Order: sequence, then structure tokens, then C-alpha cells
Amino acid sequence: MNPATPKDRQPARLLIETGSPEETEALGMAIAGLLPRGAVLALFGDLAAGKTCLTRGLTRCLAQGIGAHSPTFTLVNQYGEDPIIYHLDLYRLSGPDELADLGYEEWFDSQGICIIEWAERAEGLLPEPCIRIHLSHGGEDKRHIEIQAAGVLPEGWESHLREALCLTDGVESPELGTN
Repeated sequence: MNPATPKDRQPARLLIETGSPEETEALGMAIAGLLPRGAVLALFGDLAAGKTCLTRGLTRCLAQGIGAHSPTFTLVNQYGEDPIIYHLDLYRLSGPDELADLGYEEWFDSQGICIIEWAERAEGLLPEPCIRIHLSHGGEDKRHIEIQAAGVLPEGWESHLREALCLTDGVESPELGTN
């Protein structure tokens, strides 16, 4: 994994708009191809913002075709073998204290890939660096997805994602853009 982003420099970030659940899943597949072992992805967003669609794309790519489903009633699902994918859904937790009681370190500090839905419930426990992905509704099936890489993804990841999604310049907000 690349060293953490220096504190005086903002992490690289990219804003993408997807137009369907399939496009959100395709974005997950494109991100999966860039992930190093030990990566932690923190997914933030309201109900039905696309977190599980993105996760399904990640697991289809990383776990040889296995599609994720929401582990809301079990908190953690495990997929694949090399690497192991840990999929956490923290919706039912009230905050970081409950996650700490579950022994989260095993999932965050592994050589697998850890995907956390409802990551706001783990604030303060999320490792640095991690990939922070904020998903929001854009009307109908559109989703606005902001990816902050914080030194985890390889150089040029923004261009790779644009190419994988057939975007010429991405859909970038003037205030966000890319760094």
C-alpha cells in the first residue's frame, strides 16, 4: 500500500455520476481491479443510495463472480478466498462502541479486502489510509459517487476509472474536481 497522503495535501478525489444500478455495479468492478490487499473501503450514504450495488460489483470481480447481498442481519459476510472479502453492514449498530465490542480489528487489519456499508457508524475506528466513497441519490436511478483515495489506489486511478466507464472527463464538480 502506498504511504498515507501528507496532511498538507488533500487526498485525490473524483466525482462520478452513474445512471443505473448496473453502472454503479460496473464502477465497483472497475475499482476492484485497482485494490491492493489490505484495502479498506468505507461506504457512506442514505438508504438505497447504491452502497450494495457498488459492493456487488466489487465482490463479483474479487470473488470470482460471487455477487454480494446486504448482510444487515448478520453484520458481516465473507466472500472468496484469495483475497478474502469482508463485507460489513453497520446499519443496525448505533456507533463505533458497538463495532469495537465485535473485534473489528480482524477485518480492518487483514490481508483481505474490507468493505464497510454505513461507515459513518465506524468513524474514529476507520484506518488511515482508507478509501472513502460517498454515494447520494441524483434522481430516479442516478447516483452521485465521490471517491476519496487517500493514497490507497495506484497513481492514475482516476483516469483508469474514467476509461473503464467510458467517460471522457468524468462527471466532476468544479468544487471537487480531481487532485
